[in-house]
Amino acid sequence: MIVELDGFKLTMQGYEGPMNEVKESLDLNNKTNRIQEMEREMEAPDFWNDAETSSAKMKELKSLKDDVAMFAKLEEIYDEISEYISLAEEEDDQDLVPEIQDLIDEFERDFDDLRMKTLLSEEYDGNNAIVTLHSGAGGTEACDWVSMLYRMYTRWANSRGYAIEELDYLDGDEAGIKSVTFQVNGDNAYGYLKSESGVHRLVRISPFNAAGKRQTSFASCDVMPELDDNIDIVVNDEDIRIDTYRASGAGGQHINKTSSAIRITHFPTGIVVQCQNERSQFQNKDKAMQMLKAKLYLLEMEKQQREAQGIRGEVTEIGWGNQIRSYVLQPYKMVKDLRTGEETGNVDAVLDGSISPFMNAYLKWCSLGCPDRHTADAD
Repeated sequence: MIVELDGFKLTMQGYEGPMNEVKESLDLNNKTNRIQEMEREMEAPDFWNDAETSSAKMKELKSLKDDVAMFAKLEEIYDEISEYISLAEEEDDQDLVPEIQDLIDEFERDFDDLRMKTLLSEEYDGNNAIVTLHSGAGGTEACDWVSMLYRMYTRWANSRGYAIEELDYLDGDEAGIKSVTFQVNGDNAYGYLKSESGVHRLVRISPFNAAGKRQTSFASCDVMPELDDNIDIVVNDEDIRIDTYRASGAGGQHINKTSSAIRITHFPTGIVVQCQNERSQFQNKDKAMQMLKAKLYLLEMEKQQREAQGIRGEVTEIGWGNQIRSYVLQPYKMVKDLRTGEETGNVDAVLDGSISPFMNAYLKWCSLGCPDRHTADAD
């Protein structure tokens, strides 16, 4: 038991420096002062007169309180582990070892989550995210793959308490989903989900192949932040075409009898956005225009970044050689991110929404300047 307790002590001692770094990064003293300041503002009789401003401040207040509470919980678990180790040593109590291990596991999970939050420092990381999934090479199998990814992201969002709002939905010809656009609402939704942007590759025995052969399918994931109406992006009327069509989808509320769904095509860039979720054509148009501006904004930011780094932008196809992550179900099981090298053999857990380790690895990778990796792809 002494060896185990010594190991626990070394583990926790290794977190002393990183704990101080996280505390400094969170700037908790200023956050606490800001919380007190905002709570005083809320006591003003006219605070709720401007619904938009008050709502934004309430969101900011919640985020500040969450940061303070998360670090306080982390410190509490840290102290509790130290007390349990001391108690186990004093009373020579072997039964406390599994309890201490469970507390250390909880501490490490919470610490990693909080450390990742300190890396979400880009301008729109705190915003809601708009995600579009498109089927690529693979036909019906690819459409089924989109439905699997949609379920994966929905499970992940639900596990974090995020809300999902479906904006556009197109069934596959035989099965699955040809394309779907949905909004994930919650603090830092875009900051986490931006790691998923790119081509996702699936390798498995296809349920749609009578011969039972292994098949490779592809789907693309496009992620953008939800931006407010104040974003300075000009869209000229002559540069776009707006089409209306009847909404479609999985049935029920997805089906409209009138042509209220909106598709906007931006000629200079070829960008196409669609929205069919709202009740009226005008609401769908507003939402689609917001999505178009967000895409144009990201396109401009990427262009500026490429110019600064001397990198030429390329249009990639949704197919072989362009994937960011491979999900292999046959002949072995493995999910591997080709940018960060993060991998796991627990494919079922990943497809059930356990994708935070891949997101965290991406944030760490970006914090190091996105170094080049030469990882062999899983066959």
